[in-house]
Amino acid sequence: MQFLELKIPPPIVALLVAGAMWKGSLVLPASTAPGTFHALAALLLALAGGVVALSGIISFRRAKTTVNPMRPEKTVSLVTGGVYKFTRNPMYLGLLLVLIALAVYLSSVWLLVGPVIFVLYMNRFQIAPEERALLLMFGESYTTYHSRVRRWL
Repeated sequence: MQFLELKIPPPIVALLVAGAMWKGSLVLPASTAPGTFHALAALLLALAGGVVALSGIISFRRAKTTVNPMRPEKTVSLVTGGVYKFTRNPMYLGLLLVLIALAVYLSSVWLLVGPVIFVLYMNRFQIAPEERALLLMFGESYTTYHSRVRRWL
């Protein structure tokens, strides 16, 4: 059964957005010159993103279910514990935090368009199809989880 409409893995989507942000930083005005504060804030955001994403991966591994977002039909269990108590998509949230970190590091408010595009793309082409697949596979259990935990935060 085919659930996903496009076949671009989420990390590739994030890399494409990051590349566009980097290119954009060359032509768009910076809010201020990047400095120590920007670097430190960006590092902390990126580390937070890494921790959130890794927490999601660890939870999936412990549940012995697939981490591959392109194959939701291979999911064998609905993971609702750990970081999944707070967000239904910690791996995507982690990527989003890294993209925000890049905008902070590059010191341009204009570059925050990149993370917004990432969220819109992920909601439409990755998360919505995953949610349909999970609803078909887990029914009422997924409906209950879906109503209790937000998509992003």
